[in-house]
Amino acid sequence: MSVTIKDIARMAGVSHTTVSRALNDSPLIHEETKRRIRALAERLDYSPNYSAKSLVLARSYHIGLFFSTLSKGTSSNFFHETVKGVHGAVQSKYHLIVNSIDDYDGNFAGVTRKTFDGVIVMSQSDRDEAFISYVAEKNIPLVVLNRNAEPVSAVNVLADDRAGVFRVVEHMILQGHRSIAVIEGKVTFKSSHARKDGYLQALRQYGLEPDPHYDVVGGYTLEGGYRAMQELLTRKPLPTAVFCSSDEMAVGAMKAIAEHGLSVPGDISVAGFDDDVFSAFLSPALTTVKRPVETISRIGAEKLLRVIEKGYPSKETLYVETELLVRESVRGI
Repeated sequence: MSVTIKDIARMAGVSHTTVSRALNDSPLIHEETKRRIRALAERLDYSPNYSAKSLVLARSYHIGLFFSTLSKGTSSNFFHETVKGVHGAVQSKYHLIVNSIDDYDGNFAGVTRKTFDGVIVMSQSDRDEAFISYVAEKNIPLVVLNRNAEPVSAVNVLADDRAGVFRVVEHMILQGHRSIAVIEGKVTFKSSHARKDGYLQALRQYGLEPDPHYDVVGGYTLEGGYRAMQELLTRKPLPTAVFCSSDEMAVGAMKAIAEHGLSVPGDISVAGFDDDVFSAFLSPALTTVKRPVETISRIGAEKLLRVIEKGYPSKETLYVETELLVRESVRGI
């Protein structure tokens, strides 16, 4: 038979209201009382009855984690890191429900304060704006990851992609490269524009003019990177280095280079972005920029819990630093 709040209250010699408030970290309960009740609950292996709590507190105890899409443009590693980060903060306090915005087909009526205590959007495209605006208008606590959803009232947590790309392209320039191509991601994704801006900023800061013949789109896929590199290999003269806006595209690009009878980095240096799980194990190991997706997601979830429990902050923008990882795929010339 499972332990209830009333059982804990009887053993602790307090009311069941006090137990409920202590377990929900209410400021109305003394810290020593909270510690005593939590220790008792842990010893008795107490599990909260979310259905009962939701009736009493008018909560669903559901957190919605929404991706732009789960079928296109969301890699398995990106998905895993996002869910891991959010779950690391939410743990057993709430039920985590993962959804794809695309699946709603523009009808968001099922997303309410009764169905979700809070919403986290892993935003990958401007197309998310209708959903983000809807959640904000319904006054559902909201955190947007991966891009700035201004002017909507939300907490935004994102990587500084532009600064990260600037550093990796700067690294190529300092290695002597002057003909640096770029393989862009999906044109509808904010991240693609931020990374392109970082690439252009680095070139211009070092007095290099961007060459439109060295700018192709790969769409954030292996095949896209492969086909984009095939296109670059028709350009004369060939670029000496290529920045790929994702590691997946970099792998596709490296395959195209090898099939063309050239080597990485002997003939063409290649760098990526994301630091996917496979990037350090390629041959040559891929120079890339680590985007801390798990950290971004964990911080976002922690912020959302504060909004739900405390009511603040409701609007804030946080940038998380990226990290340049210099490996073997970029050489000096």
